Amino acid sequence: MTETRKLAAILVSDVVGYSRLAGADEEGVLARLRALRRELIEPKITLHEGRIVKSTGDGVIVEFRSAVDAVRAAIEVQTAMVDRNAGFPEDRQIVFRIGVHVGDVIEESDGVNIAARLEGVATPGSICLSEDAYRRVKSRLDLAVIDLGETKLKNIAEPIRACSLQVGVAAAPKAVPPAPAEKPSIAALPFPNMSGDPEQEYFVDGLVEDIITGLSRIKTFLVIARNSSFV
Repeated sequence: MTETRKLAAILVSDVVGYSRLAGADEEGVLARLRALRRELIEPKITLHEGRIVKSTGDGVIVEFRSAVDAVRAAIEVQTAMVDRNAGFPEDRQIVFRIGVHVGDVIEESDGVNIAARLEGVATPGSICLSEDAYRRVKSRLDLAVIDLGETKLKNIAEPIRACSLQVGVAAAPKAVPPAPAEKPSIAALPFPNMSGDPEQEYFVDGLVEDIITGLSRIKTFLVIARNSSFV
């Protein structure tokens, strides 16, 4: 059967440190995620004419008709999460990473895979855009982005030029084209589980997630995302 391809904007998101959060309070985290989907995420997707392709325990894949719709939805979700996390201690906050790409879409296509890999290199609370996605929104939306340059993504043959959009840091950023990042960068490498207990893996990964999240709040350098540093 002939595969039907179409050009679409794909948004992929997941929760930073979900295993750690669920390990501490699985029922509470699941209840909060269900409320977030019902009250925030699904209404924003509907508002911007998106369609949920796949939903997992802590993530979602959404198809939009345009990159502008996808990025607007991403910005509104990330901005709202800043306020929703205000009443929680840092170790209990639900923080999303989001990746957005524009490309051919079929099930398990490169368009979906690239968006998923971009989400993996996004810093906590940010949105990682492919060059194709940014090109389609830069004249339509008022964005301040950091150029990440040619980025090697896991299981993607060719490097993808990407940029990072941090939400909730500065008010009303002015539109600027991506420029090579001049900040120094830092990475937190994975810690080994020396306990011999496989059930402690989530604790080890969660510790690294906490370090990355803390470092990302320091604006004098760039923080390499967990998926990239682990590779």
